[in-house]
Amino acid sequence: MGSNIEKRSEASPSRGMILGKFMPPHMGHKYLIDFGRHYVDELTVLVCTRGCEEIDGEKRWRWMNEMFGGAGVKLVHVTDDLPQVPEDDERFWEIWRGVVLEHMPEGTDYVFACEAYGYQLADVLDAKYVPVDRAREMVPVSATMIREDPLRHWEYLPECVRPEYVKRVCLFGPESTGKSTLAAGLAKHFETVCVGEHARPLLDHKEGVCEEVDIPLIAKGQRTSEDALALQANRLLICDTDALLTCVWSEKLFGGYSDWLYGFAMEREYDLYLLLDIDVPWVNDGQRYLEEAREDFMVRCVRMLEKAGRPYLKVSGDWGERFEVAVRACDELIECHRSKYSQL
Repeated sequence: MGSNIEKRSEASPSRGMILGKFMPPHMGHKYLIDFGRHYVDELTVLVCTRGCEEIDGEKRWRWMNEMFGGAGVKLVHVTDDLPQVPEDDERFWEIWRGVVLEHMPEGTDYVFACEAYGYQLADVLDAKYVPVDRAREMVPVSATMIREDPLRHWEYLPECVRPEYVKRVCLFGPESTGKSTLAAGLAKHFETVCVGEHARPLLDHKEGVCEEVDIPLIAKGQRTSEDALALQANRLLICDTDALLTCVWSEKLFGGYSDWLYGFAMEREYDLYLLLDIDVPWVNDGQRYLEEAREDFMVRCVRMLEKAGRPYLKVSGDWGERFEVAVRACDELIECHRSKYSQL
């Protein structure tokens, strides 16, 4: 029996297909799909997810669309509870042939894959198998390797996937305790990015005066800035502040904070809180005005962290000591993460 390639006229567009779980998508998948879309005129990628899997299927579908939605690739989300290996069902290959033809009724000329199943799948589809980086020499990574230790294989994570695995460090505390300086120093040390205070540019035109209507704008702007910079982070994302600290400010300045603001703050989790102590000199930078209330503000910070159930490390001492303590805490965060996955 001749293959689809032999049967088709030279004028017909060539077709190819790829299927996978993409759990998560990584640069090896990108190479595979880029290879396929340059090899054929029309490439279909089946993103196969099930509800019981470790990484949410809708999230993977969104990542794949961010990566390839505008790349001339037809993406198909397959959510059926299908057999995963031939031992699961004696009709395994027949079932998968039906799934492919449901979304590619005209069939396919090529099956691109880095796994051996490509031979059998191509055979049942009357197509040709094109092995792509079977030895993983081009891009030496797999989804299993990523899941086991995403920080070690960071360079193989696409930009849109990185926020899923980045470790978030939040600096917390009163004014003039060195949060901004320490955040910038940590970002430089760990070769990553720092999320600055959104409140400063928002209030600059008002000479630093904060009104109650500014509070939700500060919280939302801070979160948005963090989400944007998480795409550029290198394993760690250093955050100068967060919405929980905005709750403290709202409480101090206006006597309380809204249920919305507290709920908004609780939506985002951080891997490490560094609470900066007030045992350093006060410095007036034009937007600070609670010099006499530092102790009270510190008490409020501790109370807020404990109310939210957020573990924290108190950082005291001079500027050099603070930096050393913070670096050590961040190093331990990374190593703890790696130890956790190495035991799985």
